[in-house]
Amino acid sequence: MKSLIIGSFCNKVSSHSPPFSDAIYSLESTGRNPVSLRASKHNRVIQSQSIFVRHDTGRFSKSFLLSRKQKTIHVANAVSEQVGSDDTSPQNSSPNALDAFYRFSRPHTVIGTALSIVSVSLLAVQKLSDFSPAFFIGVLEAIVAAFFMNIYIVGLNQLSDIEIDKVNKPYLPLASGEYSVKTGVIIVSSFALMSFWLGWVVGSWPLFWALFISFLLGTAYSINIPMLRWKRFALVAAMCILAVRAVIVQIAFYLHIQTFVLGRLTVFPKPVIFATGFMSFFSVVIALFKDIPDIVGDKIFGIQSFTVRLGQKRVFWICISLLEVAYGAAILVGASSPFIWSRYITILGHVILGLLLWGRAKSTDLESKSAITSFYMFIWQLFYAEYLLIPLVR
Repeated sequence: MKSLIIGSFCNKVSSHSPPFSDAIYSLESTGRNPVSLRASKHNRVIQSQSIFVRHDTGRFSKSFLLSRKQKTIHVANAVSEQVGSDDTSPQNSSPNALDAFYRFSRPHTVIGTALSIVSVSLLAVQKLSDFSPAFFIGVLEAIVAAFFMNIYIVGLNQLSDIEIDKVNKPYLPLASGEYSVKTGVIIVSSFALMSFWLGWVVGSWPLFWALFISFLLGTAYSINIPMLRWKRFALVAAMCILAVRAVIVQIAFYLHIQTFVLGRLTVFPKPVIFATGFMSFFSVVIALFKDIPDIVGDKIFGIQSFTVRLGQKRVFWICISLLEVAYGAAILVGASSPFIWSRYITILGHVILGLLLWGRAKSTDLESKSAITSFYMFIWQLFYAEYLLIPLVR
């Protein structure tokens, strides 16, 4: 999963070219010792229709030839060594390390979680005096603890999917070889411990349980042991994401502010119910759509996602339909608001988002992996926009 929470924008996206036919494809490394990989129509190695995937990560250049019919992977690695001190110099090592961790953290999920925590925290505010130092500290504690748990969840998923990611997401640090498995294990273990430590030190039971349940579901989703690795099963995988994104994030973090920080009784006002319901639609869409760009690797490694079972085009339009239904429901909720300012903002905001979604969907090339991946990131932008509107629902 890109992320269950808190946990998947990628700034380096792999792309695939048309199948091998009459064209000649080459891969050249950019160092002092260039290496090239060439395949032509006379090459007997690839007998079936294939896909060429190219990825460059600093010192490594990798290409993958994926045989659709044989469901095998022919991997050709072209490695060029950079002679000199360019890549190992202190000036370059820190930026490279930060860039690798940035990609490892799946930043679009981090942004989404941070916005969701801030948004639902604002739903507990009833008067201006609620904006106290304790409120801001409580929100910050939740964001940091959730960030730590997000790194664990997305990192564990990458550790479990190294071979799949070499096909679907070769720009990720574990798939590209920038991180060793040992490094990945150290990172995810450390961040899980830090998340639980912070949750325990804060002393908020809603926060701790949010972290603990996210940990359990994130582990069950990814880890490859008997009875687990639930991502193999489309419906169960979608339910995991829905449980965390739609229920835990909305309710647990709201209760963290409402009961622990502000010391009030447990009540669920209309905006909290709206946020939970609306994000149920969004969570299902994220769970479905995230697998559309990954259909090639999922087929090869036996991941029975809805996209593998139903096809890319069908799942794409199911996602669009679900989001448009959600926007329609949000417009009705806005129309029922007793506050004129909330009514107009909620209606107008969701009309605009719905029209943007439809226009972008109609212009998306479903035959292009890069276009589909770009649209997936657009869905996350709609996700962010929704959390800006939720505190205004009354």
